[in-house]
Amino acid sequence: MAGAIIENMSTKKLVIMGVTLLLFQALAFMVGGLIAPSPTTAVHYLATKCVDKIKHQEESKWFMPWGHDQCEKIRTFDEAVAKRIEANNIVFAIHIPLPQKEMSPWFQFMLVILQFDIAFKMYNQIDDGAMASLDVRLAYRDDTVSDWTEMAHSFELRKLSCNFTTIKNFENEGRYYECDLLPFMEIGSVAHKYYLLNIRLPVNERRKVNVGIGEIKDIRLVSIHQNGGFTKVWFAMKTFLTPSILIIMIWYWRRIMLMSRPPVLLEKVILALGISMTFINIPVEWFSIGFNWTWMLLFGDIRQGIFYSMLLSFWIIFCGEHLMDQTERNRFSVYWKQVGPIVFGSFCLFIFDMCERGVQLTNPFYSIWASDVGTELAMAFIIVAGICACLYFLFLCFMVFQVFRNISGKRTSLPAMSKARRLHYEGLIFRFKFLMLVTLTCAAMTVIFFIISQVNEGHWHWGEHTVQVNSAFFTGIYGMWNLYVFAIMFLYAPSHKRYGDERSSGQCITDGEEGETVKRGGGVETSKVMKTIHLLTSVTSGEKKRF
Repeated sequence: MAGAIIENMSTKKLVIMGVTLLLFQALAFMVGGLIAPSPTTAVHYLATKCVDKIKHQEESKWFMPWGHDQCEKIRTFDEAVAKRIEANNIVFAIHIPLPQKEMSPWFQFMLVILQFDIAFKMYNQIDDGAMASLDVRLAYRDDTVSDWTEMAHSFELRKLSCNFTTIKNFENEGRYYECDLLPFMEIGSVAHKYYLLNIRLPVNERRKVNVGIGEIKDIRLVSIHQNGGFTKVWFAMKTFLTPSILIIMIWYWRRIMLMSRPPVLLEKVILALGISMTFINIPVEWFSIGFNWTWMLLFGDIRQGIFYSMLLSFWIIFCGEHLMDQTERNRFSVYWKQVGPIVFGSFCLFIFDMCERGVQLTNPFYSIWASDVGTELAMAFIIVAGICACLYFLFLCFMVFQVFRNISGKRTSLPAMSKARRLHYEGLIFRFKFLMLVTLTCAAMTVIFFIISQVNEGHWHWGEHTVQVNSAFFTGIYGMWNLYVFAIMFLYAPSHKRYGDERSSGQCITDGEEGETVKRGGGVETSKVMKTIHLLTSVTSGEKKRF
């Protein structure tokens, strides 16, 4: 049988291919680190306190913090008390973006985080488990003269988590609590130039609405969106990589179909891995520039989840198909115990995503973390998915250890071969081990760069150049997995070469020829690495084979 390209490629060509892939990998990191700006930008806003003289006199009225149609403003609540303005007549207004700027569809998404500035008062302290009730409205427009169009309106609850770090006495009145940031809003597209937020804190002592939340002085918001420059680099990468993976996938499957035997399980799984990589590569994000597709964030999470689930399943099957001690192979049902936790963990994360971003498609102010029940549910999903991930990692390490031990234990029979064939088979075993180490390295790099992106300041200075570490992380890891999938499909495609006295692919090889067809679980095994180990086992059992 012809075997795979990785089994027949010369060492020189394999080294050239490896160096080429490393150069492309370095290029992927350099594109993000030296060309692309930081992935996201955070902008801080301080809400303007507007006065609604007659509460809800016009349901469609919007309060602008500045501009030609700006609202009547007050600076402090003491001024409101002096003017006998009730809390129910105060509207917190925030215009996004800041003056003389505008938003762009290249920003892709907008995440807004809220923080209260709450002053300590002896007779108005924050109760345990206090909930702030918010009446929030969101509007948009695309020029500075047209009317605002309402985008969303909702009544939300946010649980306050504040600490007072000093002694609670009259001397410390006026000091501020240290309050945690609260999730406020997220939209999956930035299709308009200007956005306006109007926030009310209605007070109803009889119904205990906004009672026991302390003396709120100000509301601060942090708006986070993707940088337009990074978006363009990201789209360019996806546009370039999509045809590359698609072409190699079509070429790979065409080679499989040219063989006289049906494709085996490992070959099918490699094709599925290529399809999932192509699915995540297709740059449908280009359409988000011209269309208001608020579901793009959810769609991106689903694509990424499918790819990683397929990648994890591929590793399990890849190791399992190289374990010669198994009585059955080449059947997907054999791996249901290993693949089951992957599917279950992915399903838990999908449900969690639907509970968060699925609801945000209709209500951008919704957050699963806003209530105790939602927080417990979200934590349950995350914990279950984390347990599945840990079990998977431990089992994968065990399978890799088994494969390496199996191969090492049977290499003792290599001296029985001629020198030429012994070197050939040693090369096959080395290439298999090297590929497994590359796989583990890719997984480790993903985790390492993720940690680095979280703990560093986001950029390093390298001489006169600024290296954006977070951007390099995104583009480098994304390019790494594309190169990994490309290499797997190329190296495990059927080779057109033959070694020794082999016949055409699909023909059984008998005594006196290099290897034999191994039938396990109703399938025909094609990997030369597996046939090598099978032959070595035959030698140790006393069978006479001519090499």
